[in-house]
Amino acid sequence: MAALPDEIQVYTDDLERQGEFGIEVHANTTPSGRTTPDYPGEVVPHHGLRLTPEISYGLSPGWDAGAYLPIVRGGDGTWAFAGPRLRLKWLPMRPAEGESGAFVGINTEFSFVQERFEQAKRSAELRPIVGYRGERWLFALNPNLEVDLAGEAKGVVLFSPAIKVARALRGGPALGIEYYGELGPVSSFAPRNQQAHTFYAVLDNPWLNVGIGRGYGTADRWTIKSIFSF
Repeated sequence: MAALPDEIQVYTDDLERQGEFGIEVHANTTPSGRTTPDYPGEVVPHHGLRLTPEISYGLSPGWDAGAYLPIVRGGDGTWAFAGPRLRLKWLPMRPAEGESGAFVGINTEFSFVQERFEQAKRSAELRPIVGYRGERWLFALNPNLEVDLAGEAKGVVLFSPAIKVARALRGGPALGIEYYGELGPVSSFAPRNQQAHTFYAVLDNPWLNVGIGRGYGTADRWTIKSIFSF
């Protein structure tokens, strides 16, 4: 399933305070990626640029909601608004700010994207969030489940896990590794040569996440990603 790579992120224990807004901008580009469309009319990732503002709002303790507004520049230089993504996050367990501890939650997302970026146009994602934040170490796992709500693959549940491990340098940013996989249907994983696996080397500080990723299998070979927080 072709998916627009506008948000490349492992969810951790981040949550907006009740009544407060947050703004992030996701900026991702693919210097070396897939050049053959998966279906007629698809805008391929190669040499593409995705700029995605995310606006979030704290609904109540443990809950926040957000909207992604992806803007895409294709390899041919044309720009387009891909369509909105809406999400709702629940984190019933998370450490207090500045403290260590485990976190558990779930994020649900619904996407309404133009066909030239995602063939199904409508899709949903269920993203469990499990991890631990320590004084210097961060571990997070998102065993994501994705499903098309229209099109030929309607109702097929796909498994797309994501993992993050990072260690904060003393008095400085954190360095880490992020992994993103696309393994195929939950009922029967795709053959290995049809799976996608991407590993990112990342740097984090309170206002920036930036990384460079190397893809294997059907994944784009090289991707550069960043998230700016305001």
